[in-house]
Order: sequence, then C-alpha cells, then structure tokens
Amino acid sequence: MNDFKITITRRERRRPTADGGKVKQVRYFLNYNDPKTGRRMQPSFERRGDAEAARNKVVAAIHGGTYNDRRGSPTIRMLVDHWLKFSAGRVKPSSLKGYEIVGDVISGPLLVGTPRERYAYSRYGETAKDAVFEPMLGDILATDLTTSEIRMWHTLLKDQVGYYTANRAKSVLKSVLALGEEDFGIRPPSMPTLTGRRASRPRKTILTSDQIATVLEAAQADPERGVYYAFPFLAGTRASEQLGLLWEDVDFKVGVIRIRRVQERDGSLCNMTKTAAGSREIPMMPMLRKLLADWHGRCPRDPEYPDRVFPSQGRPQPWPRPRIMGGRPLSYQNFRSRFWGPIFAELGLPYVGLHTARHSFISTLQAQGVEVGLVAKLAGHANPNVTLGHYTQAVRGGGEAVELLQEAYSGPNAAAA
Repeated sequence: MNDFKITITRRERRRPTADGGKVKQVRYFLNYNDPKTGRRMQPSFERRGDAEAARNKVVAAIHGGTYNDRRGSPTIRMLVDHWLKFSAGRVKPSSLKGYEIVGDVISGPLLVGTPRERYAYSRYGETAKDAVFEPMLGDILATDLTTSEIRMWHTLLKDQVGYYTANRAKSVLKSVLALGEEDFGIRPPSMPTLTGRRASRPRKTILTSDQIATVLEAAQADPERGVYYAFPFLAGTRASEQLGLLWEDVDFKVGVIRIRRVQERDGSLCNMTKTAAGSREIPMMPMLRKLLADWHGRCPRDPEYPDRVFPSQGRPQPWPRPRIMGGRPLSYQNFRSRFWGPIFAELGLPYVGLHTARHSFISTLQAQGVEVGLVAKLAGHANPNVTLGHYTQAVRGGGEAVELLQEAYSGPNAAAA
C-alpha cells in the first residue's frame, strides 16, 4: 500500500436558482482508486475539513488493513442471516432456534415494553397502538459499525431485557462479525469492554465431601433410585446428557461411558451434544460401575422407545410382571421431583440444584490435583477457561491449603527431619 495516492480537489460550479440567477457552489472531492477493485472513487464534501478527515480515515484504514468499500458492504442484518445459515446443521435444532431469537435482538427493532408484550409481538405480531420500537444494529452497514454503537446498543439491551440477554447477544454478535471478516473481508470493530456488570450474585452452594459421601452411601442402599441421584456426582454430566444416555453408550468391558447425545425438553433424543467437546468418554469408577451393573438388570424397558439408562420407572406390579408405562423418556421436571429432590429431605441435607453436582465433580477433581485440561475434557468443556472461571469452587478448608504450602516451602531438610 506504499504506492497508494489520494488527493483533494476543489471544484466550483455555478448552479441556477429559482429566480433565474446563478449561485457558486464549492465542493471538495477525494480522488483515489479503490485498492481492492481498482475502481475510481470521488466522494464529495461541502467543507475542506470534512474532506481532510475522510482522507485521513481512508489512509488509516488502508495502512491498518481495515479498508472496505462501503458501497458493497452488507448490513449487520445480512451478516446475522449469513451466520445463521452457516450454523444450521452444525448445532442442535434447539440451539439454532435460540440463535434465531438472539439474531432478532441484534437486528431489531426492539419493542419497548414488558416481557409479556415482547413475547406477544414476537410470537403473534400483536402490539399496542402506542407501541414504541427502538432500532437495533440491523440496518447499519458492517463497514460503518463502531465500538461506540455496539456499546450504546448493549446498554439499551441491558435496560430493556436484562444483563443475560444483552451479554448473550453481544457474544453472538462477536461470532457474527468474526464470520463476516473471514467470508467478506470486513474488519470488525473492537468489542466494548466497559459494559458494566450485573450485581454480584453469591456462588452456588455445593455440598461438602462428607455430605456427598452421605448421598453416595444412601445410593448404594437404594436399588430403585440410587443410581439416578448418584450418577451426576460420579460422572459430572449435564442433566440433558444423563437423561439421554442409552445402554449402548455404557461399555462395561472397557469401563467407560460415552456421551454422544442429549435429551431435549420434549423427551426426544438429539444425536448432538451441547458443544463438539461434549462428545466424550468418562471412565467409570468402581462405585459407579457397580451401581450401573446392578441397575442394568432391573431397568424398565419399553420396546417402542430407545433403551435408556434413566427412563421413567412407571408403576410397579406384583413380581414378575413388568412395570406399567416404564422405560419411557423421563422429563427433567419429574427427575427433579421424584429422584433428585426427595433424597436431600430424607437425609436431612440442604437442597442443591442438579447442576451443582456437576460443580462438585469438577471442583473436587481440581482439589485433588487433576490438571485443568483433563478436568475440562471430562466435563466436556471446549475451553478450560470455562472450567476455571465458572465451575471451580473451594471444597477444602484454608487450613489444609496453607499446610500444603508450608510443606512445599519447607525444603528437603525439613522433610527429612
């Protein structure tokens, strides 16, 4: 780009007026050839200062590698549609549906109102007569999008729909712009960093190791429900992964559980995991292996449904008659109310959410010295930073930690003594 030339030309024109006279019109023109297409470019400006500012912007963009001809630039709405088409078939249908909803938030317009009013508008197209709509980023050319515009858009979303949706939309926008850079050569602006944070929330309460041991001890003495509530602590799976597990995924010979699919909210199976890293193998510890082996012979089955490890148990009948309605998909709500929640009340333990067992699995592995990369692999995290940033919690006391530190600092002489 060292041979790139751009000049400013002053031109005077005489234009006729309505009363038959003449008026002198002064314009300043930039003169340069588009470095990508070779096309002659001559934008005009009323003031020389504006022309000089535009010239400096073009020169900086060319030398910085961010130049694009705005006349051929797609809008943000077009980039969002392109990204959604690219994602189709690469993510679960339910995930794609969520992306489409977020895409509408990015492109706009956004109805200013209550969540119920926005739902009615998005679902049925119904709005009040005095409804107010705020423009989003959809009609902005990708080459014109600035960091400031993203910040103002994010701030508006925070005020209208909350931090979670605003931050999720910002994350999706980042992916949209990254694909636009790869496919169309459009250099994206920097994403704003000082976008504020939601009020700090306390970390999830997790059970102590002794409390988990109490749960696992009860599971070994509970032949009907035990494996259901012990499995999350011993395998660290997501609820959708546990409910979507089939017996063909449990390899007793090799001693591993293969996570290959998830159960959707409607009970159907999807042969894709949450992320590519979600497809993984989890080794079975002896306790889990025994629980599953004992359950394998008693697990209710329905020939009309896949052979699930954690199906609905149905209603028991006198032996040896099979259970009624057993072997069918078990919904997440029924799993929580019939298998997960009651055990804490029975044992006198504080209730914790199902996902907390996954937190305990990850945090305990790290507390035992397992490297974070391996923990992330077992947990199905594509990025170990997720493991560190969202799932790591203290499971040991500070006294034990400083004792280990003192042992490390003592040196070989102290150890020998």
